[in-house]
Amino acid sequence: MELPLVTDVVEGSPAHRAGIAAGERLVTVAGRVPTDVIEYQQLTDPADVALRVRADDGAERDVVVAKAQGEPLGLMVASAVFDRVRTCDNHCPFCFIYQLPKGMRRSLYLKDDDYRLSFLYGNFTTLTRFTELDVERVLTERLSPLYVSIHATDPQLRAEMLRNPRGATSLRWLEVLLDAGIEVHGQVVLCPGINDGLHLERTLLDVLERFDALASLAVVPLGVSDHASEPTLRAHTQAEAAAAVDLVEAHQPLFFRCVGRRLVHAADELYLVAGREPPGIGAYDSLDQAENGVGLWASFAQAFTRRRGSLAVRPGFFQAVDGAPPIGYRAPTGAPTRAQAASGRVVVLTGAYAAPLLDGLCRTSGVGADVVAVPNRFFGGNIAVAGLLCGVDVAATISDDGGDATYLLPDACLSDGRFLDGVRLEELRGDVRAVSTDGAALRRELEALGARR
Repeated sequence: MELPLVTDVVEGSPAHRAGIAAGERLVTVAGRVPTDVIEYQQLTDPADVALRVRADDGAERDVVVAKAQGEPLGLMVASAVFDRVRTCDNHCPFCFIYQLPKGMRRSLYLKDDDYRLSFLYGNFTTLTRFTELDVERVLTERLSPLYVSIHATDPQLRAEMLRNPRGATSLRWLEVLLDAGIEVHGQVVLCPGINDGLHLERTLLDVLERFDALASLAVVPLGVSDHASEPTLRAHTQAEAAAAVDLVEAHQPLFFRCVGRRLVHAADELYLVAGREPPGIGAYDSLDQAENGVGLWASFAQAFTRRRGSLAVRPGFFQAVDGAPPIGYRAPTGAPTRAQAASGRVVVLTGAYAAPLLDGLCRTSGVGADVVAVPNRFFGGNIAVAGLLCGVDVAATISDDGGDATYLLPDACLSDGRFLDGVRLEELRGDVRAVSTDGAALRRELEALGARR
């Protein structure tokens, strides 16, 4: 097991006052060796925590950090899991990791199926590696919410989709979690010709019968890149996407009558493939799966137009666990701050799916910005969401546009200032600025730049 590496110490925090420094490792916390950042937080929650730390040269020392009960230590560690990330032993043909091109940074190829990362970051788990000890910990420590990939409730079909015989039985753990009151959000990755149609209808009815305590269920379309090698995979046709949307919407009244909420929702992307605009904010029970594309556009438009609503997006899937490193959606963008005025024209760059919607929103709101879609040639296929924009494609789009404008792009496509293809934001030519991926932030930025019609 790798000892937790301290990567940052908040100035003025109890750890800073005690002399803990970045680069040191935590040997023990309160006399124990924590296996993950969840246990670390529990051990550091009491007052006056005893640490044993190890410097780069191997020298160890004991430190008592004076603090009040519940006060954060003020450390950030390099990894959320200290023992070993539980990797996925499924072989889902639709897994996007199998569709990545070669040569990307190594961390992108890691497949996890770890319930701890589900709790911490909203990663979806299939529960095929879940055990009695895991469920005991989840129930005892109330690790909630969790996020579970269902895909299909038919045991044989689910096992075939996961290419794992345990897929036929692992949903029993979902029943245990729900019966114990753990908040769980589910998803169905819809693969045309495989788990759609009658299979999707059976899944929805089984959810109503067996898993009606789910907090939400997202039905999301399959993404197929040019690097996919599975012959059974293909993108949805418009008619198939429309049929799936109709099926979901037809079952929402049934769920509402039985459990008092609509529970199941189709992702925005499925509506767009169907040639329809995603529904407004009033069509959703919650925005808990906005980062999975459910109600994301509705929440964005509500914030952009400054309409008030009763629903709000949670501050990301990331749960507030002291010390946990921000990764994925929670990683800082690394975007430089620029206070200067716009370089002439203002252009908003986004994915091909969102571009028509955003252009219409700007026009009806009187905002004078051009909206330009960035074709995703790096991944290819039907990959057209803003969060998967890559630096090489953004650079090509700016070049084709002339490069003489101020370009705004959503920070969801950046992690620590890097695109998925490894290009850094500062490597792009011209005036390119990352903006927080929410409607209010984009509206403020556009108005500050004087982009009015």
